[in-house]
Amino acid sequence: MTAVDTTIVVLALPEIQRSLHVALADVVWVIISFLLVITLLATQVGRLGDMFGRVRMYEAGFGVFVLGSLLCALSWNEASIIIFRIVQGIGGALIMANSGAVIADLYPREQRGRAYGYTSLGWTIGAVLGVVLGGLIVTYVSWRWIFWINVPTGAAAIALALRVLRDKGERVRQRLDPLGMAALGLGLFGVLWAITKLANGPFDASTAGYLIGGVVFIGAFVVIESRVPAPMVPLRIFKVPTMAASLCASLFQGLASFAVLFLLLMYLQGPRGLSPIHASLLLLPGYLIAAAAALYAGRLTDKRGPVLPATLGLALQSVALLLYAQLTNGTPLWVIVCIGVVNAVGASLFFPANSSAIMKAAPPDMFGIASGMMRTFSNVGMVFSFAVAILVASRSISRQLAFAIFVGTTSLHGALASAFTSGLHAAFYESVGFMALAAILSAFRGGTKKKKATTSRS
Repeated sequence: MTAVDTTIVVLALPEIQRSLHVALADVVWVIISFLLVITLLATQVGRLGDMFGRVRMYEAGFGVFVLGSLLCALSWNEASIIIFRIVQGIGGALIMANSGAVIADLYPREQRGRAYGYTSLGWTIGAVLGVVLGGLIVTYVSWRWIFWINVPTGAAAIALALRVLRDKGERVRQRLDPLGMAALGLGLFGVLWAITKLANGPFDASTAGYLIGGVVFIGAFVVIESRVPAPMVPLRIFKVPTMAASLCASLFQGLASFAVLFLLLMYLQGPRGLSPIHASLLLLPGYLIAAAAALYAGRLTDKRGPVLPATLGLALQSVALLLYAQLTNGTPLWVIVCIGVVNAVGASLFFPANSSAIMKAAPPDMFGIASGMMRTFSNVGMVFSFAVAILVASRSISRQLAFAIFVGTTSLHGALASAFTSGLHAAFYESVGFMALAAILSAFRGGTKKKKATTSRS
């Protein structure tokens, strides 16, 4: 469900923008608000899972997500859709933050890679459904049904979870960190608001104020986390070499890869003149092949450890990004499909292996916190990747035109198309740098011998 809503909303943005009269520059917050809430709440609701039961919080997440979906379907203006997406994000945080911990509770260490491979498969299927259903629903029914469809699906998921899942982890008393969460939230919001303002307006005193304020709050967050008894991001966890490298690899992978979907759709819809649904369908082969690769990656992780599949996956994604940076307005569409397959397979190799590494390094009483931190780091990268992609894309052509391309309401021709494609190259090269850094962190993460010894004892 959460994967479906990541891709399906992108395809519905043009209709949402027109139907609810959302300002073109503000429509991006329909996506950013959802991701930002998950980022802020992931570790906190992970702690709720440690305290009250991970399965219980996981099931509660579906309930909140269904409620948020129902409210989104009933939205009547810009403010309502963004607020209700925040409600959806709360449910998404409960689901995402506790899913990894539920698996860690249910499966022994030597089988978790395979289990995370199946969850990666589930995510891939959801992303595929989001592309297909999003195009069909938006084209032939109404954008509101992209949210209505979650109601029966969510009810079925809750019924299935109540039937088959049982809490097996020990309940641990945890304390929340509302001060740290508020500081990080204000900091991220300030920086993101400044970036999105830059994408559709000049750098003025207001933008500078948001940017400086955001940086100050992020600095305050670091200070708070070093002093509170139960920090949102326990800094001591970075003393575990495997954990520190794996979390940072997750952050840089998100920073590099999440923008690719949007940059590619903007390229296909802008210079290549494809409709949003036709542009998205070109991504399907990659998702489908990646689904099979996810299962293999999980088994490979259990046999060889997480370093090889995770690093190989990041290397493949780096190659794909380099190839994307060579696109021209005449590149055959089949070449773009092949590059997408390489990128998707790389992601499928990385995610199960990195998730397994993080959860293996975490002590049992911190499964919820570790799972939440994994989601927090990945989402921080994703949120900024999205914002930076919009900013970079708007440098080569007019800002208003860049946003129009993003939501699929116009295309480009001639000199403007060439200028925009050249501008996208800079964004892809920037992503290559972040992906390479993630690969280095993955390749040299420590604690391999210790993990193998622990695994054999278990």
